[in-house]
Amino acid sequence: MHAVSAVLDTDVIISAHLKPEGREALILDLALCRRFGLAVSEPLLEEYEGVLRCPRFGFDPRDVARSLRAIRRVAVLFHPRELLKVTRDPDDNMILECAVEAGAEFVVTGNTRHFPSRLRSLQILAPRHFLIVLAARLE
Repeated sequence: MHAVSAVLDTDVIISAHLKPEGREALILDLALCRRFGLAVSEPLLEEYEGVLRCPRFGFDPRDVARSLRAIRRVAVLFHPRELLKVTRDPDDNMILECAVEAGAEFVVTGNTRHFPSRLRSLQILAPRHFLIVLAARLE
């Protein structure tokens, strides 16, 4: 069992690919190394793929496929049963549904203002704050 469990918002995945030396890339690398539990759902994986394949980003389709395979290999897949209407954006609600179903501790997002600061025992954190929590828990 992991000391920390989280759901990564799509913006974190995109930023990880856009800035390979950035915080978000470090978070994705830590997830891929199984340093924390990564929770996903099929709708969330589909969103990751759809945005990563968006022509405006210009990512190599082979790199996208490789990255998605790596995420699928390490993540735990959940099937949310509870529909939430906590935010105005259905995609943000989808992330919260996954996190609640997974019993995750954190949602990591660059758009914290789109989410409530807490939902039940779930905390919404910016990438830099998540790294601080993760560093403290992994000591």
